[in-house]
Amino acid sequence: MASSQQTTAKTSTVGNGSLNAPVTERASEAAHHAVDSMAMKASAAEDTLRKTAATSKEAISHKQEEIKQQLQSSYSKTRSLAEQNPLATAGIAFVAGMLVTTLLRRR
Repeated sequence: MASSQQTTAKTSTVGNGSLNAPVTERASEAAHHAVDSMAMKASAAEDTLRKTAATSKEAISHKQEEIKQQLQSSYSKTRSLAEQNPLATAGIAFVAGMLVTTLLRRR
């Protein structure tokens, strides 16, 4: 009869809200630890991603500026050559026009 009183006492303790369950407490602590660990890993991944994105943005901006300067340089050289050789420029334009016309008529 003493064992049934002990079982009743344990059940009433659990029913009142004070948990006396070490397995549940350990599982709860393990779950909290896992969530905290995942949060730290996600935070580190986010930081790495943000740094990579910032670096990529800078690299793309730099490359874009280089290409823009190369295009301006090429345009300046082409314009200079066209001004120095107007007859050759007209001949090249005429031949290019003929090629485009021929290609468009074939369709």
